[in-house]
Amino acid sequence: MIKSLSHKDSDFFRDKPVKRSLGRCACTKDQVSTWSATRIRPSLMGDCNHVGRHIIYGKDKGMQDKFMRTQLLLGTEGMDILKNSRVLVFGVGGVGGYVVEALARSGVGAIDIVDNDTVSITNINRQIIATTKSIGKSKVDVMTERIKDINPDCRVKAYKTFFLPENSHNFEFQEYDYIVDAIDTVTAKIELIICCQKAGTPIISSMGTGNKLDPTKLQVTDIYKTSGDPLARVMRHELKKRNVKHLKVVYSTELPVKHKDNIDCESADIDKNSTEAAEFKSYAQVRKAVPGSVAFVPPVAGMILAGEVIKDLIKKHGLL
Repeated sequence: MIKSLSHKDSDFFRDKPVKRSLGRCACTKDQVSTWSATRIRPSLMGDCNHVGRHIIYGKDKGMQDKFMRTQLLLGTEGMDILKNSRVLVFGVGGVGGYVVEALARSGVGAIDIVDNDTVSITNINRQIIATTKSIGKSKVDVMTERIKDINPDCRVKAYKTFFLPENSHNFEFQEYDYIVDAIDTVTAKIELIICCQKAGTPIISSMGTGNKLDPTKLQVTDIYKTSGDPLARVMRHELKKRNVKHLKVVYSTELPVKHKDNIDCESADIDKNSTEAAEFKSYAQVRKAVPGSVAFVPPVAGMILAGEVIKDLIKKHGLL
């Protein structure tokens, strides 16, 4: 792929040693002469008047149009790694939905998703799959359709279930290249982490994103280096008892924000026994309250999680 420059910028390369080859105008698809591996000379563009505004298509047909901007950064080998990778994501809500979104848009070839929830009206403020048209639909069904709309070649497997210790045997963890924990139940999170470690499969886990307003406070670190996060505190304690030495997590250093209003669990469509509800009780001391959440914190956490997965998959092959 050869990116065109403005006439002014291209003049800089006029006297530089370059190689001549053939390319195509990205707008008209007419064949034009191009120069160098990274630049073209405007005078050799033939009848094309779009210099500086498009990509010139060369002989390399390996880059699909929808992923060509990613390939410019990761290279052909990097894209092949992602295409041949299989990632399992537990939870496709406010955090997990954006993990899946980024994986699909990055060209990951196989994505398995696990969630037994349906879209509710209270999801609209922060979940990428939640719209007025998707209310009442299975989250994994909506997410599957979205993945296919983004990349029809992606192999998707959806599990309509909540991950629990009782059904952990239904998953072949060793078959995956990476696993993402975006669920909010402590018991399930711990079981998932233990299963991944036994299988030798990399896992990254999301900590709490409720009652947070500052996405710039999100960090990637080890679970034992976290502080100020109620969910992370519980996880540290439980994992230490189980002799888990390391766990890569995304968490926020921001202290929980106090609620302006109180909303009971039933009104907010939150399970009273969930980690979300329990976590809020621990620091707000309001028995029947749930965490507040905004459109710009859980999604950022999800994007960071996906970014770590993609970078780790490529680093494993020594390309980053």
